[in-house]
Amino acid sequence: MTLGRKIGVLLTAIVVGGCSVALATYVPPNERRTGTAGGEQLEGTLVGAGSSAQQAAMQGWTAGFSALQPGVTVSYDPIGSGGGREQFLSGGIDFAGSDAALDEEELRAAEARCGDAGVFELPNYVSPIAVVTNLEGIDQLNLSPTTLAGIFAGQITRWDDPAIAADNPGTPLPDLRITPVNRSDDSGTTQNFTEYLAAAGGPAWPYEPAGEWPVEGGEAAQGNSGVIAAVAGGQGTIGYTDLSQVGELGVARIRVGEEFVAPSPAAAAAAVEDAEQLPGRGEHDHAVAIDRETRSSGRYPIVLISYHIGCLRQEDPQVAELLKAFLGYVVSEEGQAAAAEVAGSAPISAGLRAQAEAAIEAISGP
Repeated sequence: MTLGRKIGVLLTAIVVGGCSVALATYVPPNERRTGTAGGEQLEGTLVGAGSSAQQAAMQGWTAGFSALQPGVTVSYDPIGSGGGREQFLSGGIDFAGSDAALDEEELRAAEARCGDAGVFELPNYVSPIAVVTNLEGIDQLNLSPTTLAGIFAGQITRWDDPAIAADNPGTPLPDLRITPVNRSDDSGTTQNFTEYLAAAGGPAWPYEPAGEWPVEGGEAAQGNSGVIAAVAGGQGTIGYTDLSQVGELGVARIRVGEEFVAPSPAAAAAAVEDAEQLPGRGEHDHAVAIDRETRSSGRYPIVLISYHIGCLRQEDPQVAELLKAFLGYVVSEEGQAAAAEVAGSAPISAGLRAQAEAAIEAISGP
């Protein structure tokens, strides 16, 4: 084990598990990697870090995988997507979880780390980003894209503003100041949320998509859990978070075409079906672009696609075997069901699964 990998293990020694999920029965193309059906039992530690939105899903995945491979420890530190990509590019972890694909500069750095075999980016977790509110007596609001953009840009500052009233006829809105809550860290959730605002918000959102929040003012919090705590701790607050962490907060429905659509796994999956693969990527790099401006019925375009990112060729053959086994379980029907049970995520499509399985088979040792 290299010094960088030892450091990565120490920094990410939180083993995500302990949740109740159905035992998995996945058998991938190469049975020996899972230990099922009389195959080989593996041992070792796999180290990942990144997306906090993946945290609940990772609990389901590690619990189900541990039932198949009790000798394998999968540790995952939910430090945020930007931190995960940074640790991966520096060589400190085996894989990153990221709610945003690698940008051009990061992709070049990843290719330098991974060598000629290249990089994999697998969209293994799909979930709506919920717009959450804390308004006494109001559990659900309707918000058009321009109204939502105006709120988070600081142009709409009170809950009884005419724009909000127009989206919610008949709803008694309070004469109360709006307190937007955003992520303080470099966040894939923020990247996806600002991509939506930039595409659908029109002139109300004069900023480029970014993983770091571009608007001054408001309130900032670390991670999805921090945003939830900040919104829950005040009155008149509004924030954005992975749907799995909403709890008892109010959830807004977003205007898509002629209807207002609530975040749900089904509506998120429908939006992802319209996604197009990003150009200029390797054979097993499946980063995609979502149609944030869709007007099709039943789509919820504020959707987060969270990736697992790693090298197709591993310096350590043991790590290669562990990655193939763990990611094979993650993309299986059973693995996706385990994530959905604890995180409310949308299962990936059969097409995405087939792409992921081909990429996983391509992972190899030196």
